[in-house]
Amino acid sequence: MPLNRRKFLKKSAVTGAGVAIAGAAAAPAAGAAEARKPAKRYSLTVMGTTDLHGNIFNWDYFKDAEYTDAKGNAKGLARIATLVEQVREEKGRRNTLLLDAGDTIQGTPLTYYYAKVEPITAEGGPVHPMAQAMNAIGYDAVALGNHEFNYGIRTLRKFEEQCDFPLLGANALDAKTLKPAFPPYFMKKFQVKGAPPVKVAVLGLTNPGIAIWDKAYVQGKMTFPGLEEQAAKWVPKLRSMGADVVVVSAHSGSSGTSSYGDQLPYVENSAALVAQKVPGIDAILVGHAHTEIVELKVTNEQTGKTVILSEPLCYAQRLSLFDIELVFSKGRWTVESVAATVRDSRTVADDPEITKLLDDEHEKVVAYVNQVVGTATETLTTVDARYKDAPIIDLITKVQEDVVKAALAGTEYAALPVIAQASPFSRTSAIPAGNVTIRDLSSLYVYDNTLVAKLMTGAQLKAYLEYSAEYFVQTAAGAAVDVEKLTNANGRPDYNYDYVSGLSYDIDIAQAAGSRIKNLAYNGAALEDAQRFVFAVNNYRANGGGAFPHVASAQELWAESTEIRTRIAEWVTAKGVLDPKDFASVDWKLTRDGTPVF
Repeated sequence: MPLNRRKFLKKSAVTGAGVAIAGAAAAPAAGAAEARKPAKRYSLTVMGTTDLHGNIFNWDYFKDAEYTDAKGNAKGLARIATLVEQVREEKGRRNTLLLDAGDTIQGTPLTYYYAKVEPITAEGGPVHPMAQAMNAIGYDAVALGNHEFNYGIRTLRKFEEQCDFPLLGANALDAKTLKPAFPPYFMKKFQVKGAPPVKVAVLGLTNPGIAIWDKAYVQGKMTFPGLEEQAAKWVPKLRSMGADVVVVSAHSGSSGTSSYGDQLPYVENSAALVAQKVPGIDAILVGHAHTEIVELKVTNEQTGKTVILSEPLCYAQRLSLFDIELVFSKGRWTVESVAATVRDSRTVADDPEITKLLDDEHEKVVAYVNQVVGTATETLTTVDARYKDAPIIDLITKVQEDVVKAALAGTEYAALPVIAQASPFSRTSAIPAGNVTIRDLSSLYVYDNTLVAKLMTGAQLKAYLEYSAEYFVQTAAGAAVDVEKLTNANGRPDYNYDYVSGLSYDIDIAQAAGSRIKNLAYNGAALEDAQRFVFAVNNYRANGGGAFPHVASAQELWAESTEIRTRIAEWVTAKGVLDPKDFASVDWKLTRDGTPVF
C-alpha cells in the first residue's frame, strides 16, 4: 500500500522518525562469548538510478522509433528491471536496496500525457506509469528531483500517493512551519544470522534551485535550504537512531557549481561538498547533472574517511551499484569498505513483465504524439541553429510573441513592442515538409516550460545579449572556423544560449566576452537604453535559470501555466500550414571584426 504521508508527519513530529520498514525481530545482543568467535561479516548492495525523466521503454517518442545515440546506448526502466533482477539473484534479494535520485515524472511525451492529457489528478484518473513501473520493480525510496515540481504540487502529491515507496526530501520544507514537507529519510533493517540486524538509513536531498525554477508553484508553500546544512542536521540524527550505514540520495551534481549564479545562497551541484563537509556518510547516489560517474572518492575533511559517490547515466541508461562490506565488532556493525560500479542497460533486454504491464499506456502515447496538426511547406531543422539564425527557432519566438500580445491586449502595456527569447535546445530536431505531428513540434521544444512576460529596457537587453554571447568561443578574424568548436565556451550548454527576436544585432566573436554585441537596433534604429519592451520569456529563464542578467528581477506583467510546446501546437493547428514566410526573419549573425562568419 502507498505510504501515508499524514501518518509520517504525525509520527515525525513526535519522535523525529522517518519512514521505517523493519525486517524480522532483531537477534539478541551479542554477548561476551561472541568476542571469541570469528567476526561476523555482511555484504550489502545498494542499487541506484537517477534522472529517469519518464523513460520506461527504449523508445524515442520524438522520432517514433527505438532509441539510439552515437554511443549505442539503450534506456528505460524495462531494461533497469532486468539489471535489478540480475543483481538480486547474484547478491541475494534480501541483501539489496534500490534507490533513485530524482527527476522522475517529467521529460517525455509519456509523462506529459499523464500530467496534462489524461491526468493522474482527474477523478478516477489513471495510476502514473512511472509509479506502476517503479512499484513493480520494487524501489525502496526515491529522492525528489526539481522536475518533480514542474506540474505543480497537486500532481506531485498524487504521484506520491500512488507510489509504494517514499519520496524523500530532507531539504524540502513547509514554508510556514519549516518542518519537512516530505519524509526526510528511510530506514530498513537487514537480518544477519547470529548477529543483530544491519540498520541502513537513506537520506534524501533535493535541489535548492526548485525555489527559482518552479517559483510559481512553490513560492509561499515550500522552501528549499542547502543540501550541506540539512545533511549536517540529519546525518547525526540517523546515527543516533542506530544507523550502521548512511547512504544519501541527492538530486544534486558533484561539480560544486550553480547555474543560477548568486540568486540563491545554496550550491546547485553540491553532492561532493556534502561528502566533504558532513561526517558520517558512507555513500552518495548523485543525480541532476546527467553525467556518468562510475566512482568518485571524496575525503571528509573532519574524519579523513573516504566517501564513495556514483552517478548513473540519466534516462535509465545505467544502474549504479554500491557494494558495502560490514564487519561486526565490539557489539556493533562497522562499514569496512565501499566500492561503486555501474551496469549498462544496453547489455540486457526489456523485462517482459514491465512490457506487459505498461504496453497499453505506451501505445496510447505513441498514438497521441503522431496526430497530424498541420502541413509544412519545407523542411525545418536545428542542425546549424547554434551559430546561424534558423527559421525553426524563429517559429518559437513568433508563437511566444503572438501569445503575449494577445494576453496584454487592452492593458497599459499593449502599445509596447513585444520581443521574445528562445534557445536551440536540440541539435537534431526537424519538422519535415508535409504532414506535421505533435511529435515533430514536441521534439523542437523538449522542456515543459511555460511563458512569462517581463518588462525590460534597451540597456538591460543589451546586457542580456552580451551574457548570451559568452556562449561562443573567441575566434580571431584569420583563424579557421570549426563549427564543432565554435560554441559552448566554458561549458555553457546550448539551452543557456538565447536568440532574441525583434531586435537586429551582430555577435562579433573576435572580441572578448562582454564586448561582442554590435549594431544593436530596433526597427532599423539604434537601440536606446531607456526604450521599454515586453520580453516574452520561458519561466526557467524568467525565474533566473542560466543566471542571465536583469530578467529575474524585472517586473512581471503576465504569466501562464500552459506549456510553450502546447502553444506551438495550437499555433500550427490554427494556421494549418507551416510556412517560414509567416515567422522567419534574420535578426542576428556572427561576425569577426565586422565581417560575417558565414
